[in-house]
Amino acid sequence: MTRALDDAALLPLVDALAVGDWVSGEALATAAGLSRAALAKRVTQIEAWGLDIEARTGLGYRLSTPLERLDAAGLSSPALRRVDVALRVDSTNQRLLEAPAADDPQALFAEAQTAGRGRRGRDWRSPFGANLYLSLAWSFPGWPPRLGCLPLAVGVAATRALAASGLTGVQLKWPNDLRLGEAKLGGILIESRSEIGGACRVVIGLGLNVSMTAAQAADLGQPWIAVHAAQDRAGAPRVSRNALAANLLLELTRALGEFQASGFSSFLADWQRLDIATGRPVRIVGAGPDIEGRACGIDDDGALIVETPDGRRQHLHAGEISVRLEPRT
Repeated sequence: MTRALDDAALLPLVDALAVGDWVSGEALATAAGLSRAALAKRVTQIEAWGLDIEARTGLGYRLSTPLERLDAAGLSSPALRRVDVALRVDSTNQRLLEAPAADDPQALFAEAQTAGRGRRGRDWRSPFGANLYLSLAWSFPGWPPRLGCLPLAVGVAATRALAASGLTGVQLKWPNDLRLGEAKLGGILIESRSEIGGACRVVIGLGLNVSMTAAQAADLGQPWIAVHAAQDRAGAPRVSRNALAANLLLELTRALGEFQASGFSSFLADWQRLDIATGRPVRIVGAGPDIEGRACGIDDDGALIVETPDGRRQHLHAGEISVRLEPRT
């Protein structure tokens, strides 16, 4: 049985197809010193990464959309001790949770994830080179007050990065979703742990749809949109993945420094302006019987306030609950 090649050995084929034009199988095979049969096996292997590859007799192969790989050197930041780009990992959050805290603040991008995850253990769709999969590890000297508000501050920072990248109109859905209209654009997952001496270490995971195709998102199960599709729809130029990644690092590190210095107060007005749910009917699922009511913003601790039909106001923390936006009435 032929042994599968490691990821690095397959990159030349990915890069040969990256422009998105048709490339003949003969040219690809000749460049790699392979038979056509061996080339076809390599194509199958990289398709398993989530790449959307078309094959046509007489034309060869092409990616359905051009691919831009991330450049770690170009993403270096004076605010971070290290920035790495992995080809494929199980989960960028998991890799940084296992990394030494002495290297914080540090960031890790991946071109693809094999076990990306969101809140409540959900899988996160992670095709190669289509989106941004970023984790950033940050060590606070102590536990910040109202740490539960950190996902909200990170959401505000992400909208600032997107606006700087030419995409406006992004809103936030409590506690961790980036939305454009009724479609999901990205999500945030923050994991924290205690460190020796009372320090608090957080790993902030952010997944953002950039150029994902319908084929790559098949059976996703919820409305979604990607940055490039939104920019195309608005008649705006597409931002490069590298420029968008750099803007995210800039805004996230700024936000973490600001949160460390002054908490959530400086983010509150922006979060309220961007909140997609306030005033809308919502249904809360995942914590016993469903709760139906009207979203009324957040409290000082970042909990969602829901007013039920009997006039009571419940303050709900993220935990294991999920918020479903109901049709406007």
